[in-house]
Amino acid sequence: MLGVFLYIFEVKKEFLVCFSLSLLYITYYLVEVVKKPILVCRKGEFRQFLEENVPLLGESYWPTPWCVESRLQTVLGSILRSHLLPHVTYRREILRLSDGGQVALDWAEVETGPNDSAPRPVMLVLPGLTGGSQADYVRCLVAAAQQLGAHCVVFNNRGLGGLPLTTPRLYCAVSHADLAEVVEAVSARAAPLLAVGVSLGGLILGHYLTEHAERAATVLRAAFVVSSPLDVIKGAECIERPPLNSLLSWHMARNLRNTVRAHAPLRREPADWAAVERCRSVRQFDQAFTTKHFGFPSVDEYYRAATLRGKLARVRVPLLCLCAADDPFQPLAVLPLAEAERSACVALAVTARGGHIGFLEGWWPAPPARAPHAQYIARLCRQYFAALLARPPPSPPSVTSPAPAPAHDH
Repeated sequence: MLGVFLYIFEVKKEFLVCFSLSLLYITYYLVEVVKKPILVCRKGEFRQFLEENVPLLGESYWPTPWCVESRLQTVLGSILRSHLLPHVTYRREILRLSDGGQVALDWAEVETGPNDSAPRPVMLVLPGLTGGSQADYVRCLVAAAQQLGAHCVVFNNRGLGGLPLTTPRLYCAVSHADLAEVVEAVSARAAPLLAVGVSLGGLILGHYLTEHAERAATVLRAAFVVSSPLDVIKGAECIERPPLNSLLSWHMARNLRNTVRAHAPLRREPADWAAVERCRSVRQFDQAFTTKHFGFPSVDEYYRAATLRGKLARVRVPLLCLCAADDPFQPLAVLPLAEAERSACVALAVTARGGHIGFLEGWWPAPPARAPHAQYIARLCRQYFAALLARPPPSPPSVTSPAPAPAHDH
């Protein structure tokens, strides 16, 4: 009898411990994790427009309870969406660039009816570092475009998308000249043009908006950026931090090595190929390949040219940047918050959790039956663009761009 009593006591004790730990975690989750996004933007018409017309910015973001850590959000978000979201069927267009290069534009188009009196909007999507049209987050954005009733076109950088290089030139964070040609080709459809950039794609889009500010204001209705390293200098330091961030950097460096290996013409370039094969981080790759390929004297000079901090004031197009405060590549502490606070056209929406292109929600964030447009990234994208298309905000004020610093020919 005593043994039975002691057994029951032990079971109850274990239950009490589990219950107490669960209660502590639930309290932590509700107090520290579930929060409304921080909206960083100058008080004025654009901020008011966002607050009144984009409901998601005023609602708490509920990350997947068992996956709130930033690296888990980053890795599992990609794995789950990659395997569970349906693939997209595209129509490919090859665009020849002015220097003889070529890029692939993959079109996911919506059906147009005989009663359509105006051209459908077009959403131009720029994937991340080595991403392409079937990247998990791109499929989410294609679904958001379809919800908008918009055509979607994915811009595959030089050397990506299965296309051979016709010139010995790849792409980097400041390859905005290629994007400028793509924008001109796509805008020829005479439809409202929207642009979305993810990670490195958002960085390239940001440079287009700053370096081609006047032209961008005439051809782009609005822009949306997800998890982009707005401050490349500080972001580069964050990604190299051991042990977990450096593992992500190693994975990205491996993808970059595979990209350059796939193109024989690059072997004629003055890169240190032995060092390229040895590189185990993004910084090492940029030092061994990117700086030499694009004519920068050092990796630090390249990162200074690539950063958008100090340049956001030039943006003339409404730009919403979705960031996560725990992004391992660009945490809250290194975001250009003060600069965004002074901008009339740029807004940062910073969630407390989300990792790098993670933003998982719900107990099971990507079940097969759940449509891609239900993902947090897609929902915010659709709400933002739908509001702008329904009632465009007033034209942004005139901005006098500071004289650009001397730059390399990219």
